[in-house]
Amino acid sequence: MELLTIGDFSARSRLSPKALRLYDRLGLLAPARVDPATGYRWYRPDQVEQARLVALLRQLDMPLARIAEVVALPGEQAADALKAYWTDVEERHAVRRALAAHIRDRLSGRSSHMYEIRTVDVPERTVLAERRHLLSDELPQWIPAALGRLTGAAAACGGVAGVPFVAYHAEVNPDSDGPAEACVPVADGAAARAYVASTSASTTASPADSPAGKAPTVRTEPAQRLAYVRITKAQVAHPQILSAFEAVERWIERRGLTVTGPCREIYFADWDASSATDEVCDVAFPIG
Repeated sequence: MELLTIGDFSARSRLSPKALRLYDRLGLLAPARVDPATGYRWYRPDQVEQARLVALLRQLDMPLARIAEVVALPGEQAADALKAYWTDVEERHAVRRALAAHIRDRLSGRSSHMYEIRTVDVPERTVLAERRHLLSDELPQWIPAALGRLTGAAAACGGVAGVPFVAYHAEVNPDSDGPAEACVPVADGAAARAYVASTSASTTASPADSPAGKAPTVRTEPAQRLAYVRITKAQVAHPQILSAFEAVERWIERRGLTVTGPCREIYFADWDASSATDEVCDVAFPIG
């Protein structure tokens, strides 16, 4: 088969020799032949389309590893892979757009939402808990998985005795990893302590980062008053939920009250069965 010099290939692919050497170094477009003595490169004519594709994908800011996957696939599968990548890009861009709007409203002193702040007294209760250090993009997967594990375990602890919630002991965002704590109230404290003791012993040898290696803990949640606002499923998404947390914090501050514990999200509805406009969650702070 005829091989093209790097100069001829550069002309056909409309990519500079510098770009071609970079793509070779990155493992995205290897020459068909390299002279072992001089390092001079030759390419096959059928590599021209691949070179142009790599250049186009680079303009989309696609990660190098993802580009390597796409160019290795046949046409239809490559198209599907690109579609999946771009869908993810658009979703992330939508989140950033909403966050920018939230920050703009915050800086200007405007608020695009009106919330009704309520209070409720919650009695002392025993909770099964699972605590994890994680970043904000991990929350949508971890929260339902952790609450599912704890709800299943509650059967050995007298059953579920209250609404599940997630407490945030420190900020969880793209840079701060909390921790966050998933909690499920249970009916029998003694049974819960016995269950946790037996589970901890059986998972000691499991990998620390696997779900099986994360034995639940048990603790007593004190009686307390919560200030909260009720939000819809759509408002739970980040960054929309930030305005709800801030609304409750401002309400607490205006009344000269004190936050006495970690903020929390209380999930009282069936998430999967709820629509975007259904109320599913309370954003709450313990107050004193």
